[in-house]
Amino acid sequence: MKKLIVFFLLILSQHSFAGNGVVLFLKIDGSINPASSDYIHEGIKRAEEKNADCVVVELNTPGGLLKSTRLIVTDFLTSTVPVVVYVSPSGSQSASAGVFITLAAHVAVMAPGTNIGAAHPVNMQGGMDSTMTEKVTNDAAAFIRTISEKRHRNILWAEEAVRKSLSITETEALKKNVIDFIAKNRAALLDSLDGRTISTGDRTVALATKGAAIETWEMGWQYKILDTLSDPNISYIFMMIGLYGLLFELYNPGAVFPGVAGAISLLIALYSMHTLSINYSGVALIVLGIILFLLELKITSYGLLTVGGSISLFLGSIMLINTDAWFEFQDISLNVILPTVLLTAAFFVFAIGAGLRAQRRKPATGAEGILGEHGVAFTKLNPSGQVKVHGELWNAESLDGPLPKDSGIVVAEIRDLSLKVKKDVKGK
Repeated sequence: MKKLIVFFLLILSQHSFAGNGVVLFLKIDGSINPASSDYIHEGIKRAEEKNADCVVVELNTPGGLLKSTRLIVTDFLTSTVPVVVYVSPSGSQSASAGVFITLAAHVAVMAPGTNIGAAHPVNMQGGMDSTMTEKVTNDAAAFIRTISEKRHRNILWAEEAVRKSLSITETEALKKNVIDFIAKNRAALLDSLDGRTISTGDRTVALATKGAAIETWEMGWQYKILDTLSDPNISYIFMMIGLYGLLFELYNPGAVFPGVAGAISLLIALYSMHTLSINYSGVALIVLGIILFLLELKITSYGLLTVGGSISLFLGSIMLINTDAWFEFQDISLNVILPTVLLTAAFFVFAIGAGLRAQRRKPATGAEGILGEHGVAFTKLNPSGQVKVHGELWNAESLDGPLPKDSGIVVAEIRDLSLKVKKDVKGK
């Protein structure tokens, strides 16, 4: 009897039947970035703590960062809870980095009307030469071969998805042993998963998902904020706001608001750039562009510095994101860059124009401001006396000989707080 009990316990140690009937659902709808990898990591950890039957990642992604993809793949390969990647809903894709993630799951599933593939590393800015491109491609190919071999999937197709950017539908993926099955919705997914035996590390798990309780763990606000900040366009906008705010504060000390807003924006931009692959040549060109704009306010270059600043700002903006580290190219949209450059140039052109107009404008205060002004003789000028200009009484001397009281005068010169005036032929 004791031998039977020991034997039964040994069997249970090798085959765990998940009896709590809980399936944890996660959802990734967008690029693969540090927010995505942290969210999935915490989701798997949560599923392990709950002793869930499995964790299902509903995936729809155009691609993302290589580093984040590797972290997610590592979490999948080391998870003690079965991981299911479900490319859904219909119309979704698992492209580029998504291919690596889907193939790394214990069970890969797609919904009808979805596609997977196009995992070739790309660089639309021409930053990599042929040798570097070949190295990156070979590395990605070796990475996906390793994953496919581990999960017993179609190694040949996986490598061609990297080298030839192949993309296939869900039915083709099923025929080519890229995925395990097709499920039209969550209910069909759980029904098909039920009874499957999956090896996770040193143990084997028999899934019991039919009728299991579904728990959806949404991406928290902190992950959503990081996900938003991981957008290169958002990072770029915050960086420009930060630079302008700090520069305006330096040129107008005590304004406070531009400095505070600029500092906060720049810190947010720096945090955002931490999640991106930044080309520091692009950052340098942007800073150079701003400096050239500011020099235009101090140096008369007849617009040459403004033109140079605009070119530098534009080139720096399109170079800001370094694409060498991406599976799928993600850059700053021209719809964001062009308005930013044009508005910046227009502002400085306006500021320059206002400055030149101010220089040409006749002084309105001080000694120079009274020259050419009209007034009246407060007393008889013979040739000295007093005149009234701008409501003020001045000692004056007539340059046109004696002038009667109340006659119109024009200020011709000021000397030692005394005015030299002429008769106002248009006045009285």
